[in-house]
Amino acid sequence: MKGACLCGAVRFEVMVPPEGPSVCHCRQCRKQSGHVWASAYVPRSALKITGEPRWYEASQTAKRGFCPTCGSFLFWAAHGEDTMSFALGALEEPTGLRLEKHIFTAEKGDYYDIADGVEQKP
Repeated sequence: MKGACLCGAVRFEVMVPPEGPSVCHCRQCRKQSGHVWASAYVPRSALKITGEPRWYEASQTAKRGFCPTCGSFLFWAAHGEDTMSFALGALEEPTGLRLEKHIFTAEKGDYYDIADGVEQKP
């Protein structure tokens, strides 16, 4: 499974089947992405990144990786965990993945509804 930012300066390869395909509705993901952020995760050792993403310390618990050229938001990593999330929208298709859940739905924007029947976690 391969992916890249909009301009192609940052690319990544997922070396194992990803887990937890989800859509995050938290305020930080909505602000950084412009809407919601869909991602899945793998062990950090199973995510090969080429190029040089820039990292933003979004909180005391996590950082976010993005392309310094085009600004594409590609990665999310909690400090002290051995997994890393990557943007599903950056993957080459077909992905073979299906969403498993929506997370942080209590923070979702007031301008949309979640109506796809996928599990929601506040």
